[in-house]
Amino acid sequence: MKAYKHIFFDLDRTLWDFDAAAEVAFEKIYEQYHLKDLGIPSAHEFHVVYHPLNEKLWELYRANQITKDELNRTRFMKPLEHYGIHDVELADHLSEEYVYWSPRIVKLVPGTMELLDYLKPKYHLHLITNGFQEVQHTKLSGSGMEPYFETLTVSEEVGVKKPNPEIFQYALKKAHATPEESLMIGDEMDVDIDGARAAGMDQILFNPSGKEIQGKPTIVVRNLLDIKKML
Repeated sequence: MKAYKHIFFDLDRTLWDFDAAAEVAFEKIYEQYHLKDLGIPSAHEFHVVYHPLNEKLWELYRANQITKDELNRTRFMKPLEHYGIHDVELADHLSEEYVYWSPRIVKLVPGTMELLDYLKPKYHLHLITNGFQEVQHTKLSGSGMEPYFETLTVSEEVGVKKPNPEIFQYALKKAHATPEESLMIGDEMDVDIDGARAAGMDQILFNPSGKEIQGKPTIVVRNLLDIKKML
């Protein structure tokens, strides 16, 4: 391994257990808005319908084909319509509640705090995320991760999203780092890894499920704590 000085992390599904937090948030909004009375069998089933639709909308958002507001509204309108519910006002309320609760339900990927404790004395730590600015700040402050990171680069402040290499270049400049002395750790091959490579950075792909990938990251790990053995 190189003698890196700067480690850049993705946040969602790399350190923050996005899906576990979302499940709990869905339980809250399911109960609050009495969605069972509208014919939705359970919070879990509602989330199962929501998840692939949300992923497709995020792909469009990353490609600048929809706005943040369109994403927020549509990601609940479509699952409601799946159950024959055509209620724009309800979709907006669900979106607002989800955006409020999801970053406040602290769920971290196993090994996160142990890894950060290990890396903090040795490296300058940073975050690069496509998530919404107000949401990501809430996650960091509520989870106790905030003191570990010297910089946070959010796509909204840059005007471009991962995998565009410009966001990585912006983050490097913000951190006073060069690509050669920096390493990117993330869970998405086509977003975190390809983008970092295009910016000249080495990469670690966090692939906990061991899913088949297209491409060759510098390193692949299935457990965050495996990174301790390498750095």
